[in-house]
Amino acid sequence: MERVGKPGTDGSGTKTGKDRVWVEDAGVRRPFMRGILIHSLMSRGISYESAERAANAVRSQIGKGGTVSRNEIAKLVLEEVGSDVYGEVAPAAPALLQGISVQGHGTALPFSKGALSQSLLAAAIEPNDAFDVAREIELELVRQGVRHVDRRDVRRLAYDALKQRFGPKTADRYLAWRWHQDPDRPVFLLLGGAAGVGKTSLAVEVAHRLGISRVLSTDSIRQVMRLTLSPDLSPTIHASSFDAYRRLSSAMEGDDPVIDGFMTQASVVSVGVRAILDRAVAETTSLVLDGVSIVPGIVDLKRYRDVAHVIPLVVATLETDAFQQRFATRGTHQERRGTHRYVENVENILKIQEHFLELAERYNVPIVDNASFDATVLLVVRHVVEALRREEEFDASELLARS
Repeated sequence: MERVGKPGTDGSGTKTGKDRVWVEDAGVRRPFMRGILIHSLMSRGISYESAERAANAVRSQIGKGGTVSRNEIAKLVLEEVGSDVYGEVAPAAPALLQGISVQGHGTALPFSKGALSQSLLAAAIEPNDAFDVAREIELELVRQGVRHVDRRDVRRLAYDALKQRFGPKTADRYLAWRWHQDPDRPVFLLLGGAAGVGKTSLAVEVAHRLGISRVLSTDSIRQVMRLTLSPDLSPTIHASSFDAYRRLSSAMEGDDPVIDGFMTQASVVSVGVRAILDRAVAETTSLVLDGVSIVPGIVDLKRYRDVAHVIPLVVATLETDAFQQRFATRGTHQERRGTHRYVENVENILKIQEHFLELAERYNVPIVDNASFDATVLLVVRHVVEALRREEEFDASELLARS
């Protein structure tokens, strides 16, 4: 049976060479594709709606067949989005649309606002501000007509832009974090605190902003240990932190059964915590580890002093009502988590938090009150970078000169 296709196709629905538009660049011809143009524009910070509108307009103007140059495509795009997106640098934007490469360590990668703004988050600034700074740097490169830039120059532009907009302390935080990207000495951020204070959410967001790919929780460590240690051998790890005391024998109870049960459980899980840290040292991998079992003083952090940058923090929620609100939110979004148990045991959880605060004071571990998530994220990022600065002085001029 003969296949009948749409007009202008080869019968299978594929466009024939007669109707296809080709884009020529440096002697190479490639078929024009709306989807690729949309993706290219979006990768340069243009919204999907604007990118799609521009791609549709370009497709309409170049007709149904023939060959156009890449510069012609760029000019058509600029007629649609140039003045709105690039403002006064629109005439120079064809270079931007063709791409800017960043060179360093013998490689060349495309300039990316996303990647640059990600690195700027270590300066403890808001994501929108980081993107704005990255965009300013991109536009400055366009103004100069740059097609190839050394990574050292990008770093210097980032430092100068942060310094001008936010001041020298913020700019120095950016450089301090870049300075400590040492593969031989990873960074360990340890977030301890009672149940319900928001440790895991903080861990995920802070790790994202610092570009740390490994995020773990002591809840996972405890779950693995439950598979290897029976309730008879280690009863407390088969319960929650706030009711582990129910698994203790009366002979093991001290002045406060709740704290005794919690600390007994944390001591067992700390074996797994040490194993995770030892593994990260062996792999020279930075990580963020959070959990109720990260109790100040329970793991000897001095053993990691020469092989890693270890930064412990205690996360707390000092307003009692905030606990109730968090548990209510968990009940709405995590029905299977047994949220009612948290509400019923809030007094025990608060008692454990008080114990955390006492130990933090004893072992000189900073405390973060997670009253506002966004503000706390910035505070934790700032604390991490400034702790690194205190631990080891960095040379700004040397870093800016590094390739």
